[in-house]
Amino acid sequence: MRITGISTYVVGTPWRNLTYVQVHTDEGITGVGETRMLGRTDALTGYLEEAETNHIVGSDPFATEDLVRRMKYGDYGRAGEIVMSGIAVVEMACWDIKGKALGVPVWQLLGGRVTDRIKAYANGWYTTERTPEAYYKAARQVIDRGYQALKIDPFGTGHYELDHAQTRYSVSLIEAVRDAIGPDAELMLEMHGRFSPSTAVRLAHELAPFRPAWLEEPVPPENLKALEKVAAKVDLPIATGERIHDRIEFRELFESQAVDVIQPDVGHIGGIWETRKLAATAETHYMLIAPHNVGGSVLTAASLQVGFSTPNFKILEHFNDFADAEIKSVVKGAPQVVDGYFHRSDAPGLGVELDIDAAAGFPQQQARFDLWAEGWEQRRPKGSAR
Repeated sequence: MRITGISTYVVGTPWRNLTYVQVHTDEGITGVGETRMLGRTDALTGYLEEAETNHIVGSDPFATEDLVRRMKYGDYGRAGEIVMSGIAVVEMACWDIKGKALGVPVWQLLGGRVTDRIKAYANGWYTTERTPEAYYKAARQVIDRGYQALKIDPFGTGHYELDHAQTRYSVSLIEAVRDAIGPDAELMLEMHGRFSPSTAVRLAHELAPFRPAWLEEPVPPENLKALEKVAAKVDLPIATGERIHDRIEFRELFESQAVDVIQPDVGHIGGIWETRKLAATAETHYMLIAPHNVGGSVLTAASLQVGFSTPNFKILEHFNDFADAEIKSVVKGAPQVVDGYFHRSDAPGLGVELDIDAAAGFPQQQARFDLWAEGWEQRRPKGSAR
């Protein structure tokens, strides 16, 4: 079997463009992959156009290790977010092809199942007025849908510091959310790399009474010493990793023991097998994995293949019941959350198919997601039409 070409489709919303790639073969089997780029979608599709000629066409879709190696190193330049995301969409499509050709789900090819269900946590649910009353109502709706975990960044446009009044207001939002979801649901606290170490530590102590399940990206991701400083001074689990785009770059993070949960994005770190390798290394350091997942249903399905076959897989993020829920219509067989969990599918490959006609109803937009803009949490940027 050989790859004959790829087709690329961009599904647009005001705050995220989702890039889907179909990989075609000479035996008529087609696989699909997906990633979400922020402000670099055209760069990604441009890279894929070149990579199709340079690396992809003529390759054996079963030889994913070789294809990934050639795409990563065959152009000599150091691979970053764009290249690793391009590799990811092609790589997961190849796994989809392999599963379909063999008549088995991808998780079976990754070592077989270790669980029949993966817990989901909701994100994108607080696209509302930033008040305790509105957040209480929105959080209550998440629980009413069966979710048992959710994540929130309550810090407005905070950057490095957060003054006393802003801190009190952020605490009031978290208090409202905890009241809404009750004592048993998991509450993930997102910081989006906003703060200095001292501010992150102070906020962690202020919010500890509400029992966050983890403190996510408390400081910008470039400085590991700053993260170590936070980890040494708080008792909460630390999570990070969504903005690391190469498995090798996790090495120092593992050695530091500064995190408890790693959060690679399957769509940015080179795909399914790269993520599975990373999870195995995390297991040797007694760390859990909870992939970043702000994409659509294909990326969710790919992340779940890893989850069903990975012993140290904790939980999976899910936006698509709350922010742009209508985009689920572009994927047939989209994974669904039932009573707070994704349940194992035995469908071959990734178990999903891209509906090209439906995708045409969501043309690419000039998607924006600016964490430093007032009202960013509503994910309704101005001037997003393309």
